Amino acid sequence: MPAPNLILLYVDNPEVSATFYETLFDQAPANVFPTYAAFAFENGLNVGLWSTKSKDFVSGGSGHRSEMSFMVQDDDQVRALHDRWREKGIPIEQDLHEAVFGLTFVALDPDGHRIRVCTPDE
Repeated sequence: MPAPNLILLYVDNPEVSATFYETLFDQAPANVFPTYAAFAFENGLNVGLWSTKSKDFVSGGSGHRSEMSFMVQDDDQVRALHDRWREKGIPIEQDLHEAVFGLTFVALDPDGHRIRVCTPDE
């Protein structure tokens, strides 16, 4: 069975979202089109940004019910990313706090998708 290798986010404007994620990921997108943008990572993961205004877009759902998460080594890295993203103007929905699994925070992309940073649960 192949392992999942794509996170697909539905966005209003892929070009605007690509600019946001370029700042967040510190890397340029692999592709940017008016209705789709994509990022590719060395670990095989890809993040796609698909326009909800695309002529072939169909979805029965609405809202944002999931999170993209970055698991980092320790609390110092959580704090460092929090500070770096805040300095870059990335909106923070939940500030640094202790959750049941440790120190975490949640940022938002231009479409309201949640982006969590945390440490692995020991």
